[in-house]
Amino acid sequence: MPSSVSWGVLLLAGLCCLLPGSLAEDTQGDAAQKTDTPPHDQDHPTLNKITPSLAEFAFSLYRQLAHQSNSTNIFFSPVSIATAFAMLSLGTKADTHSEILEGLNFNLTEIPEAQVHEGFQELLRTLNKPDSQLQLTTGNGLFLNKSLKVVDKFLEDVKNLYHSEAFSVNFEDTEEAKKQINNYVEKGTQGKIVDLVKELDRDTVFALVNYIFFKGKWERPFEVEATEEEDFHVDQATTVKVPMMRRLGMFNIYHCEKLSSWVLLMKYLGNATAIFFLPDEGKLQHLENELTHDIITKFLENENRRSANLHLPKLAITGTYDLKTVLGHLGITKVFSNGADLSGVTEDAPLKLSKDNAILCLMGCPPAGRPVLPGPQLPG
Repeated sequence: MPSSVSWGVLLLAGLCCLLPGSLAEDTQGDAAQKTDTPPHDQDHPTLNKITPSLAEFAFSLYRQLAHQSNSTNIFFSPVSIATAFAMLSLGTKADTHSEILEGLNFNLTEIPEAQVHEGFQELLRTLNKPDSQLQLTTGNGLFLNKSLKVVDKFLEDVKNLYHSEAFSVNFEDTEEAKKQINNYVEKGTQGKIVDLVKELDRDTVFALVNYIFFKGKWERPFEVEATEEEDFHVDQATTVKVPMMRRLGMFNIYHCEKLSSWVLLMKYLGNATAIFFLPDEGKLQHLENELTHDIITKFLENENRRSANLHLPKLAITGTYDLKTVLGHLGITKVFSNGADLSGVTEDAPLKLSKDNAILCLMGCPPAGRPVLPGPQLPG
């Protein structure tokens, strides 16, 4: 690898829960200094069981978003999306129910549904565990219309398994309802996400809000004075000027032949690692197609430090997606159709799912209607 690397096309993998697996594959260049493989955490057996499925869902979702987004930036949290739909599945029945769990990549013949939800319970408990060196928090809020009679078991399960908070609101007063939801998200993300909900239908009876917030510091920070404007190559035809962070030093960096990409792992203070990929010229799609949970796990278990002059662009990315089409390609279709069964949430009346940024809204259907679920949108 040349001593100076300018990171052009950059792929940043979304957050997913990854646990140790097998040893790393052979890497090109200097021999890797392999660290001891940490044992699986025996205190979290259900979390260990759902981790591979969650990771494969993350990569499948990424590939669909990459295909949909074409040349735009992609930024999303698969944990947030999976958590929201797994929680919603507690209120679904029949095909609607099975499609959601199978679309999240869970094989219910291999892992009982109860263990799936227990795994999410442990995942959320782990993510929200206090850490003095980094901040990682998640939140699940249930905003229930004052007149809605929610099935007791659904309310009990989402509170116990998904650490959800429940709030009573009057959705007929849309401005006040928006204010309550936006204040909840703004507080949970320490002011980073404000005015998330722009519009609410007054027929809304139930809103499920999910957020994830991460704030960390590099274990070895970049010097502010070393940041300079440099070229960033978006593609072969587009080059833009961006603030480029620079540092000369030893990095966990190597070339992966299988992915046709350079791989960089950078640690945060605390128990978190960022993984960056620089595909070989013309190999971005190959990288996207080949990236798997097992490969990422191997990277995390492998230590290959070498000297490099790293140039890394400062990032500020947001993303909002219509998941109806994307999840449809992953087999989740029934919940977006007139035949969706959400009777596990309430037996008052048929419901429909409305789309709004970062929330799933259940709304009362017209008297002659069946449950109708237009595509929801969740944030990155």
